[in-house]
Amino acid sequence: MGESTVTTLEGRQGPTASPMADHRRDGRGLLGRMRAPRRPRLWFEILLIAVSYWTYSLVRNAVPEQRTQALSNADWIWRMENHLSIAVEESVNHAVNSVTWLVVGMNYYYATLHFIVTLSVLVWLFRHHPGRYAAARLALFATTAVALLGYYLFPLAPPRLMHGAAFIDTVKVHETWGSMASGDLKNMSNQYAAMPSMHIGWSLWCGLTIFALASVPWVRVLGLMYPALTLVVIVATANHFWLDAVGGMMCLAFGFTVARLWYGALPYSLPRYVDESAPRRTRRARAGGTDPEPVRSGVTPPGR
Repeated sequence: MGESTVTTLEGRQGPTASPMADHRRDGRGLLGRMRAPRRPRLWFEILLIAVSYWTYSLVRNAVPEQRTQALSNADWIWRMENHLSIAVEESVNHAVNSVTWLVVGMNYYYATLHFIVTLSVLVWLFRHHPGRYAAARLALFATTAVALLGYYLFPLAPPRLMHGAAFIDTVKVHETWGSMASGDLKNMSNQYAAMPSMHIGWSLWCGLTIFALASVPWVRVLGLMYPALTLVVIVATANHFWLDAVGGMMCLAFGFTVARLWYGALPYSLPRYVDESAPRRTRRARAGGTDPEPVRSGVTPPGR
């Protein structure tokens, strides 16, 4: 009743959509645009990553350093690993410490590559896989966010800070410059936030991303080697237990689940490029106009 009409280009009349229908369609469109992959904006991504890491560091370091509880949890982890016959961290720590150049290299590896490789993979995704970038970044951010719960709910001292154990603090012994694990900079970082290990969470995210998307075989192999080597490093330097690495893997599984639920697919299954012309074509079609053949961003049209 009271239905209004509009005249089409052909002169025929037809019913217009009700305001409520338009509102519902616009709502779905807004949610769809939020969940659809889009080409990332450089300035926004730089700002987002900077603010996110600053917030993560602030929250991580604001978690109360429950020293007594953290040491008690470390003793419990160590006893459980011994019960499971997987407590080889001390042996690995002593073996690597006996080779000075190797352990110093691992100290710098632990202090620097954690950030360098992760940022490099983000830049690579941004430039060469813009359609997958947002979903992969969401997986990484969700992984990091849920790790904060672990730091708060399960404070854990790293092996190098345990009482009554024979672990060697390799950073302190070999005076590694720039590490926040020991020395003058240790007060800038929460020393009892070892569970879960984000060195493993981030490195595994990097490794899986490189393995899934790189086209050069040896680069894909390096992608798989990176988290494996990181696991050896975090144990050899007495910064983590094996089980901290399991915690990092669980956080990454959560991160990928969040990305899968939001985008409807894992990051690596999404299109490599973003069809930015689709919204323009839709708007022009509604206005009765025409639009040239769509071109995916980053792809040169045939004949050019």
